[in-house]
Amino acid sequence: MDQSTKPSSLAVWAGLGTIYLVWGSTYLGIAVAVESMPPFLMASARFLVAGLLLAVWVVLRHRSAIRRLTRTELRDALIVGALLAGVGNGFVSWGELSVPSGITALMVALMPAWLAVIGRVWLGDRLPIAVVAGIGIGLAGVAFLSWPAGGPSGSLAPAGRAAVQAAPVGWSLGSAYAARRARLPSPPMLSTALQMLLGGLVLAVFGAVSGEFATLEPAAFTGASWLALAYLTLIGSLLAWTVYAWLLRVAPLSKISTYAYVNPVVAVVLGTVVLNE
Repeated sequence: MDQSTKPSSLAVWAGLGTIYLVWGSTYLGIAVAVESMPPFLMASARFLVAGLLLAVWVVLRHRSAIRRLTRTELRDALIVGALLAGVGNGFVSWGELSVPSGITALMVALMPAWLAVIGRVWLGDRLPIAVVAGIGIGLAGVAFLSWPAGGPSGSLAPAGRAAVQAAPVGWSLGSAYAARRARLPSPPMLSTALQMLLGGLVLAVFGAVSGEFATLEPAAFTGASWLALAYLTLIGSLLAWTVYAWLLRVAPLSKISTYAYVNPVVAVVLGTVVLNE
């Protein structure tokens, strides 16, 4: 990278701080939103609106850099959007119907471990002993922290727990595919917008399959849920995903991935203070 265009350390840490706080707070936002909104359709609306706004901004600011999409680019954007937004976020939203937001964040914190495993199995990356040890410690820690959360039964709701555990696997697969296999559109912000839009459509399909359209009652949505959805759309998706995409181009992945360990701290504190979890 040209040193004249390399961002300052302060700018990179400001971006990381944004991801630390914003994505940590989205677990609370999701918990509030799904109190009265169907989870898959809520997540769908979040990404469709954010993706549309970002696409409009890209067209207005970078029209000359946009070219016609190829079938491969469209296919890969769909795959990445389905895994990141559809599975990675949609399953979290559905899981939080029965799993506390703080515990959800702790389970999702295993994303770097899953990414390491997927990199080894799928991409042939080497796993140093320290990484293997870290994965084992992470699994043990999450099991220890989440085991008592379900009350006397000593377990969380099985379906919700399964969804939350599957979410980081989907996110990791999408991240690995985007980084090492996918051919995505340019400019990068257009790719991000397209992934959001396609991921939002996949979430709408999830909502249809799960019967959410049949029971949809907008009149029953609370003001708190509407505010939470607005926060998730504008701050959690439009702002944070844009910052994340920028960080991926200017900062080491090892530094960026630290958000997965900070988010649970923010989520647990907010869940305890606001929702009394």
